[in-house]
Amino acid sequence: MRLNVAATPASASTLATNKVLRNTYMLLSLTLLFSAFTAGLAMMLNMPPLGMIVTMVGYFGLLFATTKFSNSALGLVFIFALTGFMGLTLGPIINMYLSAFSNGHELVMTALGGTGVIFIALSGYALTTRKDFSFLGGFLMVGILVAFLAGIGAMIFSIPAMSLAVSGMFILLMSGMILYQTSEIIHGGETNYILATISLYVSIYNLFLSLLQLLGVFGGDD
Repeated sequence: MRLNVAATPASASTLATNKVLRNTYMLLSLTLLFSAFTAGLAMMLNMPPLGMIVTMVGYFGLLFATTKFSNSALGLVFIFALTGFMGLTLGPIINMYLSAFSNGHELVMTALGGTGVIFIALSGYALTTRKDFSFLGGFLMVGILVAFLAGIGAMIFSIPAMSLAVSGMFILLMSGMILYQTSEIIHGGETNYILATISLYVSIYNLFLSLLQLLGVFGGDD
């Protein structure tokens, strides 16, 4: 005699959540590897910085395309295009630190290690405790907008103190984004693994750059 056991709504929801989580971390790993490859390529070719306008147009254009096609196979194409492009922007920045500081390699590796530790710790905390961090959403959006505009102002008007403050803000905001996005996946608020991957990738990218800038100021040897 065969028994047919129908899946309960709760178990079906758990399976769906686990699938989104698994796909997100799989895609995130692949995009980080691809981004590292393009960054290494840019370093090897000694590419010059792309400039603020090209970087902004490329980033927001590819971000829009990735979001628009996030429910189709084209979304995968655009997310790799986006993360590959961001890797190209990262290569010249790393080269600058390697040439500007005698301990440049140490600074880059420390920033990379710090980024990894923060991401693993915060993701692990959100996954283990399963706390709902959705309340952070509005605060993070406003904070990121303010920090972004302040960063552009610091760049245009060459205000080093403001740049440092923005870097500190971004470290806190990106840490909050990691908690928020992981929580959204766990509690079913985010069901699209492409969009979840974008959010986590951008958080990791900005976290690394912010840590690198602070380390360069406070720990760099000219």
